[in-house]
Amino acid sequence: MRIPVPGSRVDLLLEELWNAGGTDLLLTVGMAPQLRVHGVLRPVADKTPLTRRDTDAMLAEILNPHRSNVWQTTYEHDFSFSWRDNARIRANAFTQRGDTALALRVIPRSIPTMSELGLPPVIGTFARLHQGLVLVTGPTGSGKSTTLASVIHQINTDRACHIITIEDPIEYVHEHRRSAVNQREVGSDTASFPDALRAALREDPDVLLVGEMRDLESIRFALTIAETGHLVFATLHTNDTAQSLARIIDVFPPEQQSQVRVQLAAALSGVVHQRLIPRVGGGLVAAFEVMVANAGIRNLIKEGKTHQLRNALVTGRREGMITLEQSLSELIMAGQITPEDAYSRSSHPKEIELRPRVRSGAVQV
Repeated sequence: MRIPVPGSRVDLLLEELWNAGGTDLLLTVGMAPQLRVHGVLRPVADKTPLTRRDTDAMLAEILNPHRSNVWQTTYEHDFSFSWRDNARIRANAFTQRGDTALALRVIPRSIPTMSELGLPPVIGTFARLHQGLVLVTGPTGSGKSTTLASVIHQINTDRACHIITIEDPIEYVHEHRRSAVNQREVGSDTASFPDALRAALREDPDVLLVGEMRDLESIRFALTIAETGHLVFATLHTNDTAQSLARIIDVFPPEQQSQVRVQLAAALSGVVHQRLIPRVGGGLVAAFEVMVANAGIRNLIKEGKTHQLRNALVTGRREGMITLEQSLSELIMAGQITPEDAYSRSSHPKEIELRPRVRSGAVQV
């Protein structure tokens, strides 16, 4: 049986979301279903508020027996399912004030290329690495999963290797191309991220994707795997590059942090931080901050001087590095975003430039 059943209420709401070009569907008691289109929530055409019976019934439409058992135990559950032939849907079911609520996100079946996403060229060099740790960071809904799917797709297209992904839940589905791609979903294929990471070294991987490094054990395994000659991609929910590295180090007890800094400095290859910004004229466009782990940056990490990483980013343009503010400035000058939207998403708004700088007769950005 297909989930949801064609013509069911969830199926029709997803159809309305798809036709609107939206990304998310929010279902909660007391208000009409909400669509997120170009980053903005708006109600569906039928503005009738949902009842408890409505949200319970709609959840039942997309639960199989296994998911139903998890839901009845935890009252919060992440899972994914295929919808028609159009997309996969990432779902989060939860309770609020005792009532069922749902957040559904559309994941297109086709994986965009790195050029289609407008990823900085240096990210392509990360895809060509054979070992190291690459972090992709940003707030929820910033496109991290799509960026990583694009990178994995590029590796899968370019070279023969064994790729293992550990996800919660699986979003983009990768076909076997030049590579063998094994995708493991937490809760279905493995009990937890640490369990899957512990097993990974016995599964002969060349490339490992960790959907999220949530805890000390996952971080420890990911660092060890990257140190032992494997290429590891992982995500973190953080606000900038320096915070990402500090988050990894701070997870460990104080007496272990010095050793972890040495380990991180040795394993790290790069950090990509991204934000999605409303595009002038509609849609969203990504702004990026990219750090390449050179010798100077590795020394700053080992010495516990992550607060100085920003200076290294500012001066690292020749190596492909860019600060978020430099990226935002370029988008403003290209007419793709407004200054107001750029300022609201920056921790250093004074560094955003609205027009090219002119020095000694030359125009510089």
